[in-house]
Amino acid sequence: MNHARSAALQQRAESLLPGGVDSPVRAFRAVGGHPPFVTRGQGAYLWDEDGNRYIDYFGSWGPMILGHAFPPAVEAIQAAATRSASFGASTAAEGDLAELVVKAFPSIEKLRFVSSGTEATMSAIRLARAFTGRKYIIKFEGCYHGHSDGLLVKAGSGVATFSIPGSAGVPDEIAHLTLALPFNDLDAVQKAFATYKDQIAAIIVEPVVGNAGTIPPGHGYLEALRALTTVEGALLIFDEVMTGFRLSLGGAQELYRIQPDLTTLGKIVGGGLPCAAFGGRAEIMNQLAPLGPVYQAGTLSGNPLAMAAGIATVGYLVKHRVEVYAQLESVTDTVANGVAAEASKAGIAMTTNRVGAMWTWFFTGSPVTDYASAAQSDTATFAVFHRAMMEQGIWLPCSQYEAAFLGIAHSIADAEATIAASRKAFASVAETLAAKAR
Repeated sequence: MNHARSAALQQRAESLLPGGVDSPVRAFRAVGGHPPFVTRGQGAYLWDEDGNRYIDYFGSWGPMILGHAFPPAVEAIQAAATRSASFGASTAAEGDLAELVVKAFPSIEKLRFVSSGTEATMSAIRLARAFTGRKYIIKFEGCYHGHSDGLLVKAGSGVATFSIPGSAGVPDEIAHLTLALPFNDLDAVQKAFATYKDQIAAIIVEPVVGNAGTIPPGHGYLEALRALTTVEGALLIFDEVMTGFRLSLGGAQELYRIQPDLTTLGKIVGGGLPCAAFGGRAEIMNQLAPLGPVYQAGTLSGNPLAMAAGIATVGYLVKHRVEVYAQLESVTDTVANGVAAEASKAGIAMTTNRVGAMWTWFFTGSPVTDYASAAQSDTATFAVFHRAMMEQGIWLPCSQYEAAFLGIAHSIADAEATIAASRKAFASVAETLAAKAR
């Protein structure tokens, strides 16, 4: 593939933006190669500035469940834009989208729209602290809940990709209020509640971890968290920024039949535009201003363009839920297991974790049940595989610690092309491993 135009654009960007990017993982530092500059997307595909086409398996990090430039969403955005891109005032569309979300998530009685997942999780935690009158928060190692100060402790996603334990600029006094525990370890949670008796405001958890790679909950684990928080008077917050509307219409909480106290949702709720939400029980949400003492605000919250795209996207999922999720399950199963089979044939150690339409190929032969086991992956080998797939027009998440996603625009033919590309990629991996062994 030719990458000259993207390379020139990256060089220019590096003189203007830190690392040449507005989000660290885009720099491809973990995998090497050339970070493509995207010019357009359509359905399951992306095109870069050099004219190369890619099958897209990260989908703007999850929200493109209906494919890029989904026509009803495009039409809705265009119509809304003719009336103005922003008002900073209430519109009927906010209630229209809220009704769709509440219909999909029975645990959400009231919600508030914001502009990013970071805002949603940050606000949910502030609300939990105010509601309980407590200050400590439990999160889990490898789970990324946005880049607010208190949630960057042992976070996943780009933090894990760059081997950063937290972040410079976060005072110890703030980090101290976050208890980071191993995922899927119930005993550690029980000990934390015993040590910090009546001081823990909430547990925040990705019910299926997506920011250390895909890691499902162990049998009974989420149920135990629900029971423990109820007994201890703490809130249970499900961060469904990735899993919401993806694993099922009602997210992981529908799949596992758990009702959290609060839920955070991400860009998928706005059809991929800057939009997110947090919501839950009415008695908790009513603590927000103007009804209660918890302040949260945003000029772009409920932005009319995002609401329009969200109504088109979520409305489609509600109307077509049976066929949408059946197709996602079928195609994801084909590509995830097909590539895993090629790895096995090539003698490459790989563990595949999948829940619905999100999955990760971990380059390790051992089971992956938490961040510590995910971190045993051979990231150098993953980088070789990633580059080889990119050169064949298959765009995977550019970190071993990020989940892959597909949407209904992906076909079985796309899956088969991906499996065929992996066969060649694993040959490159095998050659690299053999050279290291010599």
